[in-house]
Order: sequence, then structure tokens, then C-alpha cells
Amino acid sequence: MESSGGPYLNTAAMASPVGTARLLQMVFGCTTFSLVAHRGGFSAAYGTFCMFVWTFCFAVTVFIIACEFTHLHSCLSISWGNFTAAFAMLATLMSVTAAVIYPLYFVQLDCYPIGCEVRDFRVAASVFAGLLFIVYAAEVFLTRAKPGQVTSYMATVSGLLKIVQAFVACIIFGALVNDSQYSKYVATQWCVAVYSFCFVVTVVVVAFSVTGRTALLWFPFERSVVIYTFGAVLLYVSAAVVWPVFCFDSKYGSPRRPGLCAKGKCPWDSQLVIAIFTYVNLLLYVVDLAYSQRIRFVSHL
Repeated sequence: MESSGGPYLNTAAMASPVGTARLLQMVFGCTTFSLVAHRGGFSAAYGTFCMFVWTFCFAVTVFIIACEFTHLHSCLSISWGNFTAAFAMLATLMSVTAAVIYPLYFVQLDCYPIGCEVRDFRVAASVFAGLLFIVYAAEVFLTRAKPGQVTSYMATVSGLLKIVQAFVACIIFGALVNDSQYSKYVATQWCVAVYSFCFVVTVVVVAFSVTGRTALLWFPFERSVVIYTFGAVLLYVSAAVVWPVFCFDSKYGSPRRPGLCAKGKCPWDSQLVIAIFTYVNLLLYVVDLAYSQRIRFVSHL
């Protein structure tokens, strides 16, 4: 029979550099969590997080490959270019986190007490976890917006930074719930409100871009995003000043880590993590503001 709709399978997508990177992601991801599940083993919340990262990224990557290969993505009511770019950036951040956490907590040079076989499986899993991060980063590099190129918003520097900002905010939230004592002062509660507001709006911006609904809004989405980014910079500036003062000034907190503070359960440690990542996100929003004035949104790619 002759087909009037062209080839059913998109073999060219798999033969491209991006397609090759995705196939390697699938292979490395499956290998990593298989090694861990078979003999490497994991425990506690950080081990569960690593397994979640590898299985989640593997599942979504398989979904993307299947959609690209069968043209199924043309039937989905989302902006496919924005979705794949956003996921590649998110997977890069998640996989590099897992690639650091797993060997840090589970890999050791000696065989005692876990045995040499388990140690070797954990080392192999760590190697493949590192390779997985590399191929996800390669996809981000290959699909990022080039100068003068018409592309999806999430593939631009500003779009990719939105994913990083949300990811950094999640790290801040994790430290906040780890006995950070943020409710002690109204000023630190203000900082939590800043983190929460900026995180929610950033997620909304990503969601509208991925779903391709920006053109349906009654207000200019592009200008609104730039205005929001400027507001986020001002809000994070206030948090970057207020949080260190009320946590590390001797009048309100402690400039040095208390000697009797238990490792892993010390509020001072959580406060320090929050302070560091507050400045990281402030820098990200400043860079985002600089780039967001030089791009144009394309919601249908």
C-alpha cells in the first residue's frame, strides 16, 4: 500500500546528534539503576532520591524517544520544543546531583564491611551516573538557542535559567524544612515568602511555555516575564541582605557554627546553605534579566 502521509517512523530523529544523545541517556540511565538495584544497593532518603532521579529520567527519556520516532508528539497539546528543552535542563541538574550524592554516601575504597562485589557494583553505577549527566548536558548544549536562531523559549538562556532557578529554590526549601528556625523572626519569614513567591511564578512561566499557551493570554507574556524577573531580582536582593543579618549577626544568631551542634541536624548549617543558595539564585535572576530583554518568545515550536 502507498502512504500519502509520508513515512510513519522518524528514523532521522534517531540518527541526529540529539537523537544519539537521547539513546545514550536511555542506555546509561537503565544501566545505572540496574546496577544499583541488582547488587549496589541504596538506603535512606538520599539513596531513594538517586534511584528516583535515574528511573524518572529514564522513563521520560523513553517517552520522548518514542514520541520522536513515531511522530506522536504532533498529537500532543504541548509545545514539544519547550518540553524537551525544559526536561533536558532539569534532567541535567537532577543527574549531576545524583552523580555526586551516590558515590559520596555509598562508594568506599575498602571492601569491608559491604564486600568487594558490592563495592565494585557501586563504583560502576557511579561511573555510569557520571556518563548519564554528561549526555544530558550534551543535549542541552546541542539544543540551546544559537545567535539569530528562531527557537523555543525554553531553549534560550533565559528559559534554561528558569529551570535552574526553580531547582535552586527546591534546595533552599529542603534546607528550610531541615530545622532552619526560619519562623523565629518576621524578617526570616519574609525571606521564605520571597523564595516561595519567586518559585511559584517561575514554575508558572515554565508551565505556560511548555503547554504553548502564552499566545492565548490577554496580556503580553514576554513583557510580563521581564517585569517579573526584575521584581524577583529586587526581592532576592532583600532576602540576600535580611537572611544573613538575622542568622549570622551576633545580635540575632551566631556568626560561627556552635560547637555542640550535631552534624546533619544543626540549624546553623541549614541557614548557611540557604544563604549561599540565596546568592546563587540572585545571580541567576540578574543574568536572566540581562538575557530576557534580548529574546522573543515562540510558543508553537
